[in-house]
Amino acid sequence: MFQAQQKEVEFLNDEQIREVCPVAFSEGASSEVSKHYTHIPTNQVIDDMRKLGWGVIEAKQVSARKEKTTGFQKHMIVFRHPDLMVEGKDGDNVWPQIIMTNSHDGKNSFTFQAGMYRFVCSNGLVIADEEFGSMKIRHMGYDFETLRETIGEMVEKLPLTVESMNKFKNTELTKNQKYDLARKALETRFNVQENQKVDKIYKIDLDKFLEPVRKEDAGNDLWSVFNLVQEKIVEGDFEYISGAKLRKARKIKNFKQDLDVNKKLFEVAKEFVA
Repeated sequence: MFQAQQKEVEFLNDEQIREVCPVAFSEGASSEVSKHYTHIPTNQVIDDMRKLGWGVIEAKQVSARKEKTTGFQKHMIVFRHPDLMVEGKDGDNVWPQIIMTNSHDGKNSFTFQAGMYRFVCSNGLVIADEEFGSMKIRHMGYDFETLRETIGEMVEKLPLTVESMNKFKNTELTKNQKYDLARKALETRFNVQENQKVDKIYKIDLDKFLEPVRKEDAGNDLWSVFNLVQEKIVEGDFEYISGAKLRKARKIKNFKQDLDVNKKLFEVAKEFVA
């Protein structure tokens, strides 16, 4: 089920993390936090995750909208374990990931979510399923054992990613189902009122939208179609007509929107499981 990775993972060191996500090294919290708030720098959690075998492969922070939130804003750290890989029978391998979000303004706990990284298209997705769930650790009372227990519980549930992936691969979609999946996926990017068809409002060619980017996504099974659609939604790899103008969708760069869209896409795909 889990196999050792064939390719060595290149983890980010502290200097690289600091360059893209300096807030992770904040030495204090916002002056607006509660008196009960205990500041736990994110880099401490990063060090603790390393002790558990999880290295950092990605780090991001949102732009601070107000001066008083600068240095305390929400940020995301993505971890991967070098010895965990879900090996697909057809070589379509995925790597389990743990996505942590945090802030130092007192508005967010340490939140850990399960994710998967698909090698063939180098894209990641968040698993939004009650079976996997997400876990939070409050800043008050944080310690290494609490983190160990939290991550341990998530690792115990990681085999469910295999079951989930296999269900998707064993579900064949009809042409109409593929159109339906594409429409519902596109609704995660556009604000569309109920009972309206997104491809009619924005004049999207669904056949072109569903054209495979690579041969691995050429099948009609739910796994292939879902990954094709997910990549195009997140990367902005599609065109649409709004009014009289032909527009190119933009890549999602805000990690908060990325996480939210990925969760919704996974929920949409689950509706089609046979």
